[in-house]
Amino acid sequence: MSRNEKKEQTRQRMVEAAGRGFRQSGFGGMGVDALAKAAGVTSGAFYVHFGSKAQAFHEAVVHGMADLKSGVLYFQTEHGENWWPEFVRFYLGSKRSCDLAESCSLQSLSPEVARSDDAAKEAFESALRDVAQTIVNGPRSPRAPRDIDTAYAALASLIGAVTLARAVQGGAFADQLAQSVGKELLGPSWLERN
Repeated sequence: MSRNEKKEQTRQRMVEAAGRGFRQSGFGGMGVDALAKAAGVTSGAFYVHFGSKAQAFHEAVVHGMADLKSGVLYFQTEHGENWWPEFVRFYLGSKRSCDLAESCSLQSLSPEVARSDDAAKEAFESALRDVAQTIVNGPRSPRAPRDIDTAYAALASLIGAVTLARAVQGGAFADQLAQSVGKELLGPSWLERN
């Protein structure tokens, strides 16, 4: 492996660790030392790759949103005409209950981006538009959004349900929040499998 390849591999590991850290603790909840430690590097190495914590956050947002787009494309490829119901079930199930560090960047980083600088907001907005367009461009699927406004509404509903379900003490009320959005997005097909 060349030196440049090693450097890129280290940077990628740092971006992934930063994303997990920011999703878990928020921008203000992790300093450079903690971000570097989570990536297995020194604080000095952190600054070799990123000029600031804000730059690492920006990269983590871009990477996290790219992961979301990849996830949508995965569901479209793997589940064909059933991709949308499967994606909704996954999002309201696994992504609602996983460790916050492994949660969806759209759900967990949105509040952090809202408090961030214009560069992070621009990157987030561009990626959000791209994810919504990927949904619209996907194969025909029961109740899948077919226009951009409906895709935005569906994404907002999904992240809202997950955010609220995570904010309550869990149990029946968290399930009810997820169930209500599932029924709204999928109609009778949600009820058939839940």
